[in-house]
Amino acid sequence: MRSPYWLWLVLVMLLAGLQYRLWVGEGSLAQATELKRQIAEQQGENRRLLERNRILEAEVLELKKGMETVEERARHELGMVKEGETLYQLVE
Repeated sequence: MRSPYWLWLVLVMLLAGLQYRLWVGEGSLAQATELKRQIAEQQGENRRLLERNRILEAEVLELKKGMETVEERARHELGMVKEGETLYQLVE
């Protein structure tokens, strides 16, 4: 018994359609790989931001705790001096 020609044609077309979706269509392997790359990239960014937040939180707690940190920042960032101190600037 020989299968009709059209049955083989239908099976080949069905296989081609499934292969197209696997490699190129929505939900394809290429799209899944791209999504995994984006997830890894976002996780790295999230870790970086969490570390930054921890540093800022520690800085805020230090500023709330005492005047030493506030005074140190005022000296370094704003160039302020205490009353009775003399500021010397060295020009290179």
